[in-house]
Amino acid sequence: MDKIIMLGTGNGGTINLYNTCFVIQNENGNFLIDTGGSIEIIKRLNQVDIDYKSIRHIFISHSHTDHILGIFWLFKKISRNVMNGDIKEKINLYCNDVVYQAISEVAKYILPDKLMNAIYSIVDFKVLNDGDKYNINGVNYTFFDIQAKGTKQFGFECSLNNKKLAFLGDETLNPNLYDRIKSFDYVMHEAFCLDSEENIFHAYEKNHSTTRSVSEVMNKLDVRNLILYHTEESHKNERKKLYTEEAQSYFNGNVIVPNDLEIIEIK
Repeated sequence: MDKIIMLGTGNGGTINLYNTCFVIQNENGNFLIDTGGSIEIIKRLNQVDIDYKSIRHIFISHSHTDHILGIFWLFKKISRNVMNGDIKEKINLYCNDVVYQAISEVAKYILPDKLMNAIYSIVDFKVLNDGDKYNINGVNYTFFDIQAKGTKQFGFECSLNNKKLAFLGDETLNPNLYDRIKSFDYVMHEAFCLDSEENIFHAYEKNHSTTRSVSEVMNKLDVRNLILYHTEESHKNERKKLYTEEAQSYFNGNVIVPNDLEIIEIK
């Protein structure tokens, strides 16, 4: 069964929540989506019994630090495995051109040439154009530009267990894409804060959503299951309860507010 393993659910400023990243897992392998902002990515993978050496597909949605910096720690680990002969199979890294340029430029300054030479020998960078399609671990993915107001971002759509799912990065969904996800079974969308706390966290000026604002839109689009992530962390153990209750006030379908390391079964 296809499932989503949430390694992190926090936004870029969280400390106790790891930055939003996750794995789509099935019997054919693990697909890592975003990498968070630190070496914590290695620890998180270990905590869910995923050996980073087994991952052959990685997607990075955009170049913000909380999504991209973890890749350099993975590169540091992977490169030594390549040089030791422990990793021999190609690794596909899917990203847009801005992400590719960021990785290429930053790597020059923080990783030795010999490590990056090993990475370039094993990692196949798939620089995405809007609408590109790839089969990853037996699942057909269509990657698309989410038309973000800020940094260039890509999301994707796919079918997991015969359910249509869309991952929409970490900006408020552009209205130009409403028709694209209408009546989807699952939509993964950011929810920066509760609506009552927008004046504290200023979601809108950051091109983000409140739980209420995204729930109202997804309800109008007849989405069946709404997965909310990329949140602040001030409510600690009450976060799931509070975000779920607010979303359910404006969304008629099923609301999922995962905690870090939580598994979402697609069914």
